[in-house]
Amino acid sequence: MHDASRRRMMSPAAARNRQPILDVLSLVLPEHARVLEVASGSGEHGVHFARAKPGWMWQPSDPNSEARISIGAWREHSGLGNLLDPVPLDVMSVWPSGPFDAVVAINLVHISPWEATEALVARAAERLVEGGVLFLYGPYRRDGRHTAESNAAFDADLRARDPRWGVRDLERVVSEAQPHGFMLEQAIEMPANNLSVVLRLHP
Repeated sequence: MHDASRRRMMSPAAARNRQPILDVLSLVLPEHARVLEVASGSGEHGVHFARAKPGWMWQPSDPNSEARISIGAWREHSGLGNLLDPVPLDVMSVWPSGPFDAVVAINLVHISPWEATEALVARAAERLVEGGVLFLYGPYRRDGRHTAESNAAFDADLRARDPRWGVRDLERVVSEAQPHGFMLEQAIEMPANNLSVVLRLHP
C-alpha cells in the first residue's frame, strides 16, 4: 500500500450518508457557490461533493492535524481543482474571512460542547452572504423527545464519553440561530434517524 493511501482515513458513516447529503445540498445551494466545511473529519465528504459539483469551491477544515493530513491526501488523490487545501479551523477560534455562500457542519453539533454551536451560528452569520445557508447534519431531538431508540442510546453513549456532548433539541438550535438572522427553512429526515437542517440567513 502506498503511503498516500495510508494517510487517507475512511469513515463508513461518510460512505453511507454522503450521497443523501449531496442530494439535499444540491437543492438548497446554487450551481456556483463557495462553501466552508467545518470539522471535515476524514475529508471524504468534500471529495464527493466537489467531484459532483464542479461549480462549488469547497474549503475543508478541521482542528485536528491527523484529519487535515487525511483531507489533504484525499485532495491529492482526487486531483480536484475545486477542492481546496484544508485549514486548521476551531469553531470557537479564528475563522477564514469569507464571504461564503454556505457553511456546512456534518456531525458536529452533538459531538462538541454547546458553546461550539453558539460559536458556529455566530461566526457563520458574520461570514455568509445574504441568503447564505448554514447546513447542519446529525441526530436531533424534536419536541423534547428522541426520534428513535437508537438516538437515545447514542445520546447516552455521547454523554458518557463527555458530559458536554449530546444530541441537541432542534428547537434550541433554531432559537440560538434566530437572533443572528437565521430562519429554519427545512428540517429533512435522513437515513439512520438523522436530520438535514437548513438555516438560511436573512437580512
